[in-house]
Amino acid sequence: MKSAQYIGIFLVILGVIALAYQSFSYTTQEKAIDIGPLQVTTEHSHTIPIAPVIGITLLICGGGIVLMSFRKAT
Repeated sequence: MKSAQYIGIFLVILGVIALAYQSFSYTTQEKAIDIGPLQVTTEHSHTIPIAPVIGITLLICGGGIVLMSFRKAT
């Protein structure tokens, strides 16, 4: 396989993942109170949405790259 095919397959896989998981989230910890030996922390959950247009675009671009790499090979 050529490197273009690997890139195309990678983009297709990223597109499927982006469509399957519409968002991802992570948690951060912050100090709320820090008085001597007393420390209170709070956890904040952050969610980052992924638009379906991004997943569809990745699928189309990756598929196009794979098809064009096969076309050049023949």
